[in-house]
Amino acid sequence: MKNRNKFKQTKIDDASREWQECRVGDRVELVYGDGLPERERKNGAIPVFGSNGITGFHDKALVKGPGIIIGRKGTVGQVVFSDTDFWPIDTTYYVKIKGDDDIVFWYYFLRTLGLNQMNSHSAVPGLNRDNVYEITALLPFLPEQHAIAKILSDLDEKIELNHQMNKTLEAIAQALFKRWFVDFEFPGYEKTKIVNGLPGEWKEGILIDVCDIVMGQSPPGKTYNESGTGVVFYQGNRDFGFRFPTPRVYCTDPTRIAEAGDVLISVRAPVGALNITLERCAIGRGVAALRMKQYSNGFLFYFLSTRQDLWDRFNSEGTVFGCLNKTEFQKVGLIIPSDAVMEQFDVVIKPVEAMIRKNEIENRLLIEIRDSLLPRLMSGKMRLKNM
Repeated sequence: MKNRNKFKQTKIDDASREWQECRVGDRVELVYGDGLPERERKNGAIPVFGSNGITGFHDKALVKGPGIIIGRKGTVGQVVFSDTDFWPIDTTYYVKIKGDDDIVFWYYFLRTLGLNQMNSHSAVPGLNRDNVYEITALLPFLPEQHAIAKILSDLDEKIELNHQMNKTLEAIAQALFKRWFVDFEFPGYEKTKIVNGLPGEWKEGILIDVCDIVMGQSPPGKTYNESGTGVVFYQGNRDFGFRFPTPRVYCTDPTRIAEAGDVLISVRAPVGALNITLERCAIGRGVAALRMKQYSNGFLFYFLSTRQDLWDRFNSEGTVFGCLNKTEFQKVGLIIPSDAVMEQFDVVIKPVEAMIRKNEIENRLLIEIRDSLLPRLMSGKMRLKNM
């Protein structure tokens, strides 16, 4: 989303004095997307949007960006923004602005309408655009639309910047791990004697040699809640996002605990999804928590991320649900580096991990601020005016 002129916040005011009451259908049109099966897509950089976001890419666009895509079938009512030209498929609508309204403002405004709760009553649930058109609301005039769009898009741009920075930092750390511990090109490797295929003082071992493992156990059912009472509870890979899990459920009577900084891994359906905890949390039977006995957990996280072949084996052994028990987990083989190399790796990896953690904590705060501001700005309870 492009930057606009700077705006300042003014006093909280009664929007009804200055804003205009309107019907959604008088200001925008929801247009059907067009089918584009995967077999017909050609290599290109144009994003193809389904009802749940980007589903692939194509070499030409159906709609000139920037634009708004709304889930019509499937993930009903999800609102997505595209900065660039795009192709919305036939399970979506895309938004046409009828006048000179700010399209970024409308992206945020549409997110406040609860479109995901407007499924039509039919065999295949969907979003009826005529129902959307009949929604009435107070809307600000264009200068204040620009101001609202700017403050919200600035927050989202910072969130995305932190997210992309974390992806880059993690890719760098993964490459470093591979170079040191897979290719054996660690500092000073040229002078290191190789014995039985391993650098001197390195040895073969199993996972339990280097870390403690806590297998999750689900608390009693009546202790769960979504109100934030008790400690965060993670049941399995459905709770996992990028690097850090996202709190959704809490419990007041935890039975198994992971501490902040522990590595979490899903041990059921499917095995192998990885996370690192930001806070002390309870873990259910679909999760195990691992903690290095010595040195930081960075080595452990990147080692586990290299063993996708092993997790795939557990996920395809003929059972309906893949499962990894504690005995099998403890016996996972690994090469244990020398203390000197582990100490050097910690010196390098700790600042990287600290930055990733800092960016994630900042993003959670920014998301909280954005989600708090969004309904207040869109209702006029908080006013922004042009300088």
